[in-house]
Amino acid sequence: QVQLVESGGGSVQAGGSLSLSCAASGYTYSRYCWGWFRQAPGKERDRVATININGRTSYADSVKGRFTISQDNAKNTLYLQMNSLKPEDTAMYYCAADPLAPTYCSSGGGCYCSPREDSYWGQGTQVTVSS
Repeated sequence: QVQLVESGGGSVQAGGSLSLSCAASGYTYSRYCWGWFRQAPGKERDRVATININGRTSYADSVKGRFTISQDNAKNTLYLQMNSLKPEDTAMYYCAADPLAPTYCSSGGGCYCSPREDSYWGQGTQVTVSS
């Protein structure tokens, strides 16, 4: 059973930075699609960034150029570096992992994997950005 534990959330002023971590344990498969998602109050949970089994990254348009997803396989940890934060980035942030994640391709040609809802998810870490 894969367990995911997020950390690094907090409160920051607009324009600031935060770095989230997701520590993983209990691997069964050797390769996973990894992702960061977020959910604001009253809204659906949305994809923020993903990294596929080949290390290719993909970002939601709203965070491109500001957020960076990365992983340290030696430490079994996924990261999300968030810069130039905006109040609209305020949300609960979740990490997820899926060995059988489907791939989606947009009309613009970009493709990305996305962990399924019934795969492995952490409990979340709150990020609050004030103006």
